[in-house]
This record gives sequence, C-alpha cells and structure tokens, in this order.
Amino acid sequence: MLRSLLPSFLALVALGGVAQAADPTAAELLAALDANLQSAAQESTVTMTVADNGRTREYRMHVVAKGRDAAAMEYLAPEREKGTRILKMEGQMWLYLPKAERVQKISGHMMRQGMMGSDMSYEDMMATDDFDETYDATVLGAETVDGRKLWKLEAKAKDSTVTYPRRVIWIDDAWRIPTRQELYALSGMLLKTWTMSDVKTVGTQNIPMRMVIADALKEGSSTTLVTEGLSFDVQLQDEVFSRRWLERGQ
Repeated sequence: MLRSLLPSFLALVALGGVAQAADPTAAELLAALDANLQSAAQESTVTMTVADNGRTREYRMHVVAKGRDAAAMEYLAPEREKGTRILKMEGQMWLYLPKAERVQKISGHMMRQGMMGSDMSYEDMMATDDFDETYDATVLGAETVDGRKLWKLEAKAKDSTVTYPRRVIWIDDAWRIPTRQELYALSGMLLKTWTMSDVKTVGTQNIPMRMVIADALKEGSSTTLVTEGLSFDVQLQDEVFSRRWLERGQ
C-alpha cells in the first residue's frame, strides 16, 4: 500500500504539495463566456448614460430577449424618447418612432450609427453568434488585476463578415466573464474598448451589471450601461417579437 502511494506523494511534493489544475484552453474560455452571457429568455431595465465632451444624456429602457436572435426594447425616459421601440428578429432590425408614427428598417450604413448617439452601434446590438463559433482564439497568458486572476486572449474572426476582425479579451478566471475587451479593425486600428464590472450571480450565471463602451475614434466619448432587475427564463409572449408590437406596444 505504501509503495503504491509513494509516486503520487512524490508528485505532490514536486508541485509544492498542491495538485495543480490544468490551465483552461482558449476554446473552453470562450464557451464559458457564451454560457454565462446567454439565456433562453430574459427581462431587464437598463439605464444608458452617454457622455460626450463633458455633456451627459441619460436614457432608460425596458428590454426583453429570447435567446440571441430576438430582442425588443422600449424607451421609458426621457419623455421626448418615450415610446421609441427597437425590434431585433430573424437577422433584421426595425425602429419605431412614435412622433412620426412610422417604422424604419435599420440597414446598410445606419447599422454603424450609435444608438441614440451612443458608443453602442446597432451593429453591436445585432451580434448573435457565439464567441467560440465566430473566433479562433489563443491564450496569451495570465494577469492579475485588482487581486483577480484574468486570462488574456487574442481572438481572430473566422471570416471577413464579422464586425470586429480581432479582439483582445481579458476573462476573469473565476467568474468566466470578459472584464475588458479591445476591438480592432482589420487594419489593426483600435475601434472600441468595452469594460464589464459589478458582477452578480443570477441562478447559475455570473452577469456583469455594468458595461462601459468607449469609441476610440470619438475623443471624450463613452457610454455606460447599467442593468437592473434582471430576470432569466421568464415567460415571454411571441407577440412581443413582432411588427404588431413594434407599432402598437403593449
């Protein structure tokens, strides 16, 4: 018995007395991100604060989503934007403007515009593919930030249709969420940075409740999104994800 345990004991001594877990692969980290940031159905209220050269504007929205392909959002405030709705469905996006009482399809060059002048584009909102399906990634190493261990990844898009051909992502080792991302163009130019914080555990998922987006091409500009009252696996009526809802609301 002693002889059979001896090799294992010596191995532990060689590792400093503690068995070392294998480092996660890039594919495992990306799959964990997808698992944490996705749900079958969710509902939340989001406050968006847009800062632009010292001036700020605040918006409040009610958001529901089903999977990654369907989402509906209605502005609750400010009063001048109240009732504005955005619908994402089946790879398309529409905007309803209550003052004009008309529906406008968002496509072409409009997709790159910032939502309500923010640093989040409609194209950002349309992203639906999983990280591990969209990118090939390499682990560049580990870093410690504010006492937490982060894995640094470089992710390169598998095809040319992806909005951001290259990302550098810092993933929290325990939470398995992206605490920071740098988004690059094909030329290598930095386009945006995203930072995520205020992590909350909802069910079995770790969710960052605060995200800050900064457009590297717009000096003095940033957009902060704060999520409140997040619920998963809620019962959503199919009617919400339709042109009828877009034009008439609840």
